[in-house]
Amino acid sequence: MPNALVLEKKQQQVAELKEKIAASVTGVIVDYKGITVADDTALRKELRENGVEYFVVKNTILSRAVEGTELEGIKSVLEGTTAIALSKEDYTVAARILCKFADDHENFKVKSGFLDGKVADVATITAIAKLPSKEVLLATVCNVLQAPIAAFARVLQAVVDKNGSADAE
Repeated sequence: MPNALVLEKKQQQVAELKEKIAASVTGVIVDYKGITVADDTALRKELRENGVEYFVVKNTILSRAVEGTELEGIKSVLEGTTAIALSKEDYTVAARILCKFADDHENFKVKSGFLDGKVADVATITAIAKLPSKEVLLATVCNVLQAPIAAFARVLQAVVDKNGSADAE
């Protein structure tokens, strides 16, 4: 039986992790075994620069943090080494970075994840990783909305140019 101090510390870790998960729009759970310190440092730097919180977590702590929530389905993948990446705003960045890293490193594997409080399997996480970033999507929408207006302006200019050259003759 663990002493009261150890038990209290673990309960605090579970509570903190539960809060972090609740505050995140997306999370990706990975098996990080077999990567070098240099690779891990580079991965952590890239994730940090993109606003993603990434850390190693004990399976039992994560299991207790998702207990009684819609994320209990994640418990089935909690074996071996486990790290979690949480993003509070961007839905795609964590999945994109970690899936790319997993493609380049044989032992590094994406286990599962979640999106808006719902468990997502590896196929879903991989699909999310292939989506463009929010900024690219917004730019695409702007271009789609702007295209008809620009085409209309060109037509009006062509009419003005045609009438202007007819008046000159």
